[in-house]
Amino acid sequence: MKAYWFDNVEGDQRLPHDSGRAVDPSYLANLGVLYHHIISQSDVDTLAAQRSYKNRDEITVSPSVMGAIYEEKVKSFFHEHLHEDEEIRYILDGAGFFDVRSEGDEWVRIWLEKGDLIVLPAGIYHRFTTDEGNYIKAMRLFKEEPKWTPLNRSAETDANSYRKEYLTTRQSLAA
Repeated sequence: MKAYWFDNVEGDQRLPHDSGRAVDPSYLANLGVLYHHIISQSDVDTLAAQRSYKNRDEITVSPSVMGAIYEEKVKSFFHEHLHEDEEIRYILDGAGFFDVRSEGDEWVRIWLEKGDLIVLPAGIYHRFTTDEGNYIKAMRLFKEEPKWTPLNRSAETDANSYRKEYLTTRQSLAA
């Protein structure tokens, strides 16, 4: 895992966009983003039990698997959005970027590769893209039935109860 401030320079979303300013994992934790490096499947199972994740599936994002819809899908994953559930991803192979909004509404870019697991809290604005390798295989974990409906950022999602709860929780921790 490598975390840093996104450079906001125009260009392919799959490029590193590294500003050269690193972000410490403790800052990610303050945003509610949890990171683990997982060594074995039993470590995933232990974490799943601790956090009450009951279901899981796997997704492979690559041109060879997705064919003609790959470019469209990668672009859709990169739209800024939130979820009403935690988003949990364990990287089984390949690599990609999760960008999350800071409290100052800037992007923090998190590069993940095989063995990395990330938990994004419900209500945090984020986006995802593969890196230049155009390949990632990830396990998705869910507390209930698989649900990954993105709610794209808008005035409506700014007023979403999960977004409001996320902001309230972050403010309480900062105080």
